[in-house]
Amino acid sequence: MAVQKSKTSKQRTNKRFANFKVAAPALAECPQCHELKMPHRVCKKCGYYDGVAVVAQKEEKKED
Repeated sequence: MAVQKSKTSKQRTNKRFANFKVAAPALAECPQCHELKMPHRVCKKCGYYDGVAVVAQKEEKKED
């Protein structure tokens, strides 16, 4: 059975995880509406992907 040579302190253990950071998501400009969107995904504003309308956008109702 494997036995550790010495105890690993809490400080040493936590140092391993000190440099882990969440990276900001990459953003690309939509060629149709010029809004920022995540690359390789359908644009949420205009519904286009690779120059093709993939998702039909709902028209907003105007209340008078």
